Parts: sequence; C-alpha cells; structure tokens
Amino acid sequence: MTVVPGPGPDCLAARSRAALCVLGREYLLIGHLQDRVGLPLAIREVGEAAQTQLAIDEWMGASPIYSRRMQRLLRFEGRDVATVFKNLQLDIGAPHQFMDFQFRLDRPDYGEFWLPHCGALLDVERFGEGRVRTMCHDIEDPTFDATAAATDPRLRMRPIHRPPRVPPDRYPHCRWKVYLDEEAAPYGQHPHLRLLEKSRIAATPVELPDRDREPGGWRDYSGPFDPGFQLEDLSHRALVAVCQEIPVQSHLLARSLLLAVRTRHGEAVARSIGRGQWTGAAAIGAWRLRRALGLGEGIEDVVEVFRLHPHFLPRTYVDLVAEVTGERRATIGLRDCPALEEADADSWFGGLSEAGHPALDAIATVVSPRARLRPVRRPDARFAWEIEIDPGAEPRPEPPEMRLGRVSRGVDFELMPRRPLRVD
Repeated sequence: MTVVPGPGPDCLAARSRAALCVLGREYLLIGHLQDRVGLPLAIREVGEAAQTQLAIDEWMGASPIYSRRMQRLLRFEGRDVATVFKNLQLDIGAPHQFMDFQFRLDRPDYGEFWLPHCGALLDVERFGEGRVRTMCHDIEDPTFDATAAATDPRLRMRPIHRPPRVPPDRYPHCRWKVYLDEEAAPYGQHPHLRLLEKSRIAATPVELPDRDREPGGWRDYSGPFDPGFQLEDLSHRALVAVCQEIPVQSHLLARSLLLAVRTRHGEAVARSIGRGQWTGAAAIGAWRLRRALGLGEGIEDVVEVFRLHPHFLPRTYVDLVAEVTGERRATIGLRDCPALEEADADSWFGGLSEAGHPALDAIATVVSPRARLRPVRRPDARFAWEIEIDPGAEPRPEPPEMRLGRVSRGVDFELMPRRPLRVD
C-alpha cells in the first residue's frame, strides 16, 4: 500500500477536522456492523456451527492485512505491544464508544486492555451463554492472536477474565493481557491470508492532500502510544487518510468472509450471503450517515450519502460519480476502477451489473423512501443509474436485511465527541 499525493477525495478533503472525526467514528461502527448482517445470513444458510468457523476465517484472513496497512499509513510500524494497541484504536473490530477499549502499557513487551462497555457482548448476552462463549472464546482466541501476530508472530493476547460474566453484572466486561512470548513458536497465519494479499483492495493506495486544510493535530501516530487516543488528536491530512483506510478494512473483511463461504460451501451460497450482506450493511450505513449529518429526504441528501458512504471509499478503489441533475433527479455511476477489476467474485462489487443491485436501492430509499433507481447510459462510466424521487410513489420500508442487522444495538448507538480538537 502506498500514498498517492494529490488533492485527496473532494468528499473528504474539503471537510473540517471536526466533521472528519464524525465520519471516522461512523465508518468504524458501520464497518463493525456489517457482520451483524453477514453472520446471521450465514447461520440461515449453513448453520450456527459452520458460521463460527466462517467468522474465524473472516477475521484471521483480513485483520493482519489491514493492521499492517494502518501501521504504514500512520507511521507506527513496530514489533511491540504499543504497536498492537495503536492498531486496536483504529480497527473496525473496536469501534469507538460502542466498544470502549481502555489500555495500560506497562513496558514494550507487556500491556493490558479492558472494556468497561462492550456493545458486542450486550448484543449476544440476551441469546444465552452459548452465544457468548462462541464470540468471546471460540472466535476471539484465534482472531485476537492473528491480529497481534501481524506485528510480531510471538505476540499473544490472553484473557485475564472474560464472559460469560460471573456475577452477571461483572465490570469491566473483560480484561486481556498482550505480551511477547520469546519462547513461543511463531504464530501460523491463516492460509487465506496469502490469497487476500493478492487482491486489488489489499494494495490499493489512498490519495492524500499535499497539506492540511486547517492547523492542529498529529500528522501521524509515530509518537508515543496514547491510551486516551481519539480521532480529534489527528491533523486534517491524517484524518483524510484514516477516513479512507477504515473503508479498506470493510472491503477486506467482506472479501475474506465471501472467500471463506465460497471455499467451504460453494459459489451459490457465497453469492447469496454477499448480496444480502451488502444490502443490509449499505442500508445501515446510509441510515447512520443521514442521522449523523442531519440530512433530510431531498435529492441532494441522497447524493451526499452516496458520496460519503464508506462502501464507495477510497475513490482510488471505487471511482464513484454522483451528481444532482434536477429538482428530484440525480445520477450515480461507477467508472472503470479496481473494485470492478478484482480477479474473482469475492467482493460486494462482484455481484454488480447494469441492472443495479439492491444495495444501491437500499441506500437511496433509506435516505428518501420514495426514491427509485433505473439504469441509464453514461459515457464516462461502466455502470450508471438515475435516481428519481417520485412524490406520488409508495414509501418503501427498510429492507429486510437491514432489519436483520437491527439485532445489534449498534445500529441506533449514538456517537459523541469525547475531547476538543488537539491544537498542538
């Protein structure tokens, strides 16, 4: 992964630091919630036991790639526990506030983290101890180590205590230690990792403006680890970078899940889960962005959500064009780009055609329930669609895939700034 100098994507580079912090937190949580759609769909298709293995495959395949990308992007590559902790602070597996990670770094080879609030735990506790053990034991044991091993194959994460909670109100929800085990055999990464590293998204660069739009904040995270890190600590240019890199994590996780499904259960099941996951996750993302940005139901609002939706970032991967063409009309299109040139169908865009996709309809109708899409020709795009808001049309309800995702409290979880913008 490299950084491409330039103006940066207009939808991000023209925004203030405060606005980028709002988007960055939303992108972390939106990316986290895509599993709240994809994994229930997997349970429907292949059963709960098989879904557990798919979740393990998904995170082990993707997290080492995006962890190393973020290290290079913000210049904090290292071989110590601080590097792992910095990664966790910028990981969609640990969205700010919904998953309230707290840290203590004792020395370069040892530290601890704990969660006073774990939204994921609160989502699954109501389904019983079995679901809790599946998430907090079966899935976390191999995937946490895979994330740590991206920094050093001898780094390990081990629970000090974790759910099921005894007593039921135990606080914090869990506590883990991260340490370097000099005598441990190097961790063996998942075999899918090498396949995912060959994808276009794994090597896609992000484009950054040459300079900051406004002063203040860190240009990278190369300095000491800060247990209280928030997005408000970063400079404008660094926030533009992070707001493109978080969506890369979403794309990699989607690819990793679909690769696992295809390998274990075949093409047809992978297509079905991919179609449903993108539709539900796209709708949830649109709903959260509309609320976070205080948007209405007009055509300008629909276009704004498409421009800012993390599924169409970074623009170096998904070359989206979206523009208002009339009082109630707009056009969106995809130019030739790496997202349309992956060598397989293991991505959301692998299911896209001229006819469109229910994910596109979901984004438009979640913002404006009377919006409708139809394919059109556009000379500068491979695929294009016209969006029209018809005041006489029957309002469309939320897609069922979005309602499936509402099993998580994260869909409605309200994110708030935690500190003023850093000025130094």
